[in-house]
Amino acid sequence: MISFLICLIILIVGYFTYGKFVDNVFAPDDRETPAVAINDGVDYVVMPQGKLFLVQLLNIAGLGPIFGAITGAEWGPVVYLWITFGTIFAGAVHDYLSGMLSERENGASISEVTGDYLGQTMKNIMRVFAVILLIMTGTVFAVGPAGLLKTLFANSGVQGGILVNATFWLALILIYYFIATFIPIDKIIGRIYPVFGICLIIMAIGVGCGTLFKQGGNMPELFTHFYNMHPKGKAIWSYMFITVACGACSGFHSTQSPLMARCLKSERQGHFVFYGAMVAEGIIALIWAAAANTWYDKAALLEAGGGNSTTVYSMCTQTMGGVGVVLAMLGVIACPITSGDTAFRSARYTIADWFKIDMGSTKNRFLLTLPVLGIGAILGFGQTFGVLDYNVIWNYFAWSNQTLAMLVLWAGAVYLHKNGKNDKIAVVPATFMSAVTFTYFMMAKETMGKIPALLDNHAVSYPCGIIFAAVCLYLFTSKMKAFDKQNAKA
Repeated sequence: MISFLICLIILIVGYFTYGKFVDNVFAPDDRETPAVAINDGVDYVVMPQGKLFLVQLLNIAGLGPIFGAITGAEWGPVVYLWITFGTIFAGAVHDYLSGMLSERENGASISEVTGDYLGQTMKNIMRVFAVILLIMTGTVFAVGPAGLLKTLFANSGVQGGILVNATFWLALILIYYFIATFIPIDKIIGRIYPVFGICLIIMAIGVGCGTLFKQGGNMPELFTHFYNMHPKGKAIWSYMFITVACGACSGFHSTQSPLMARCLKSERQGHFVFYGAMVAEGIIALIWAAAANTWYDKAALLEAGGGNSTTVYSMCTQTMGGVGVVLAMLGVIACPITSGDTAFRSARYTIADWFKIDMGSTKNRFLLTLPVLGIGAILGFGQTFGVLDYNVIWNYFAWSNQTLAMLVLWAGAVYLHKNGKNDKIAVVPATFMSAVTFTYFMMAKETMGKIPALLDNHAVSYPCGIIFAAVCLYLFTSKMKAFDKQNAKA
């Protein structure tokens, strides 16, 4: 319990200290924001700061900080360190830079922003990569809550019927996603997200307090369990860092930040909206990781499949009882739904920016929304009917998600350096994430691990990850030195 509380305090203090330091490095000013300058009544709409924070939080807080954190507890309390320090020094920096860079470029989608700093070739790659990632994310965040709703009604005593049919809930969610992707951002997202936000906050408080007051004495401490507790001995590096993505550092968040970058009234809101929302998500992830460490034996957690609707329901029941569990489950369901709709919306933004399509036109929005949601529906129902494997989709999402985070951090580093700012706040986490993603790529079963000789081969993957990170750092350094020399001559 002590180590959990210490990490919680560090997260809160980190927002006010390192978060403010990052904000000062970027140096927001009083320039006119895109929401004020463009204000098209569809995607560019001025929103109050409190609403911006809640919408950003719900945009980024999908299944990741809940399912991912619970699964991360299979490694034991060491997961607290990644959630805490990953949030402060990597994830929140990533979210802040992606939001503020988008704001500085008229609310451009992350593929356009990243390409501007990493080159035209990377821009084209990022456009395709981002659209695929967003549609995969939207699909994951449609199938997941459909399963949660099915579980909720099945466990409440409903016998048969559409309420315990995941296909029904998936169809309903996809219909909602279509509407939310199509209409102006302030009509649904801007109005109902604050309500969902309250549910999410109460859920986190309920699970956290229920765990502390009921079983706090049984919570394993970091200083007595500072080792790999995974029942199958799965390596911490880099499996845990990929598994607990959204609760520490997530590339998906950079696809969401432009939504709020188009709604800021002032640049000075960025610290609270972008950095603050990520810290709040880190706290949510920390609570779920602590709850899983407390209520589940590691072998039992692994056998239960880690983070999923069953384990979430079980912990909600044990921490909050009958009435509380409904509220808690609704909070958990709201998380992925409110990330899924904005994932598809971001896919629309990305394609529109790519092909310069006017989104002020109702016809254009409809013609773009239809195929985006159509592909999501094919993937979602494919999972429901057993044609596609949800776990495979999630595994590819997890790796591609962290790869995007790496690229965005490098783009942020380039921006900071070229503008005479302290680039180390982005260079250090970018280098770290480069090592994490490439190590995982070299040994995971869904990537290079398909080759039997490379599956979990640490003797190969670890050196490869280090070398890749070193190469990335060298390329960045050499490019920036060339830039500095050219500027000096000019």
